[in-house]
Amino acid sequence: MASACTLEWAPDSLYNTAVSAVVNSYGVHRKELKTLPEDVQFDVYYMLYNKGMLNTLFNEFSQIEVFARVLRVSNKRTLLHHCFQALMDRGSEFTQKISCALATAFKNHLTPQCLSDQASRVKGLNLGFALGCFLAEAGWLTESEHVYEVCYKAVKHDDSEAGLFRALEYCVRMLHVENANCRYSKAKRVCTEAFSLAERLAQKGISFNRAVLYSEHSALLFAQSLYDEAYKACLRALGELNDSVPARTVIDVLRQCSKACVVKREFKKAEILIKLAVHKAREHFGQHHPKYSDALLDYGFFLLNIDSISSAVQVYQMVLDIRQAVFGGNNLYVAIACEDLAYATYVYEYSSGKFADARDHADKAINILSQILHPNHLLLSSSKRVKALILEEIAIDSEDKSLEEKFLLEAQELHLQSLELARKAFGEKNVQTAKHYGNLGRLYQSMHRFKEAEEMHQKAIKIKEKLLGPDDYEVALSVGHLASLYNYDMNKFNEAEKLYYRSISIGKALFGKSYSGLEYDYRGLLRLYHHTGAHEMAMHYHNVLQEWSQLRDQNNTSEVKPLDFDVHDSVENIVSKHFLS
Repeated sequence: MASACTLEWAPDSLYNTAVSAVVNSYGVHRKELKTLPEDVQFDVYYMLYNKGMLNTLFNEFSQIEVFARVLRVSNKRTLLHHCFQALMDRGSEFTQKISCALATAFKNHLTPQCLSDQASRVKGLNLGFALGCFLAEAGWLTESEHVYEVCYKAVKHDDSEAGLFRALEYCVRMLHVENANCRYSKAKRVCTEAFSLAERLAQKGISFNRAVLYSEHSALLFAQSLYDEAYKACLRALGELNDSVPARTVIDVLRQCSKACVVKREFKKAEILIKLAVHKAREHFGQHHPKYSDALLDYGFFLLNIDSISSAVQVYQMVLDIRQAVFGGNNLYVAIACEDLAYATYVYEYSSGKFADARDHADKAINILSQILHPNHLLLSSSKRVKALILEEIAIDSEDKSLEEKFLLEAQELHLQSLELARKAFGEKNVQTAKHYGNLGRLYQSMHRFKEAEEMHQKAIKIKEKLLGPDDYEVALSVGHLASLYNYDMNKFNEAEKLYYRSISIGKALFGKSYSGLEYDYRGLLRLYHHTGAHEMAMHYHNVLQEWSQLRDQNNTSEVKPLDFDVHDSVENIVSKHFLS
């Protein structure tokens, strides 16, 4: 009895001591390691990471059989991300990046001989699926794509039910990776193949759930700014959700559908969906999991678009904190969180002119992406666009004329690079391209190139109106910017007045009387009427601006708790009630 009491504290300490002893004499014990349970093997590898023995860890992880065992220890995935990211960050010390080493090792593993035996074939394809998922989850999208392609080629000519299912599964996963990696031309081809496979399954009378396929199709349409079609695809995805669908899939579908609702200005529906996604991610994965950060990222997008800027900043900061804790280092998902936080902070501090934090986040995003992506990647272009917006505001506020000119020229270079990449990726008639024209319009106004600024704003308005309609938020932004140009710099007061009223009308209809963007329109009208001698109208808008300021103060003084909510209804009830009725 005394012995049992003495040992109560011992197992954990003895276990850690044993693992440490194995690591300290790793060369001696390495061969016997594979006879141990997989979770014990994982702990040995993690101890290698903790002790900084990264060369040894690389040699082990680059063996596909070893990494296959590691992947099966699903309850320690966050720790695996720590190890893997450390190897990626030290990639220059090895013959190749660990992500590339694994993708190559898997390709060499899935040989014709392996595929000829049924048991080996199933095992190999399952490994490919797990490895591709892990690499995508870790942010190494190109390598994930390579793994899925190897698997897809192995099953694409298999017309059996199992073969078609496998092929469709790999196609949908590839579509997700291509979307995330901004490779939209290839994503279109993969999407077409996926729908073809789905049709072949349907023709055989085989039923299957299409929620992920419709959701990924929506993501592709969303990226192309085809918002009506993206919304319709989301409705189809929502209709496929039921109790048998895995939680991860439900969360991802809800996230994408919320984004589609946001750009359609269906804010109530978007709120229902994204809060449900956040709730389910928190419930199923906990508050420190990458999937929870994914849901929060899209919640931040929703908050930013409904003018809850302070809440958006809080949520984006949480996303960054989670992703830094899970991944750290030069990781794609950390960079994306930095960019989104940079933009939200820029919007939040727009009236104060305090852009130091926003610039730091933008610089960090660019620094990370510059090390892991090619220079013309759209994701890097997006971060440069955000930095350009920040630099322009810093330049305007600078009292040093040489510094102002330097920052404006740097911002111009960044905007032009982003515009060119958007044109190549999306074409001329696209909302993303229009946004870049609008950004250049504002910049040229700051650079006193007023005619060019006018041309850029008019291009932006024309494209946005054609794609989004005359009363969209994006149209209002460009209309307000053109009004500012006419009012402050070109003395086109009649045109400016009409544009201001149009911008105000759209803003109030979408967001209400306390909408933050109204400040600039009201100040513009106040200046315009003072300048033209319309004193009664000037006094009127002085009062309107005061009332608006009081409304904003009321909003700002209330404590912001963006995550202080709960969801009690089921997914099926919510979808049926709000989307399928």
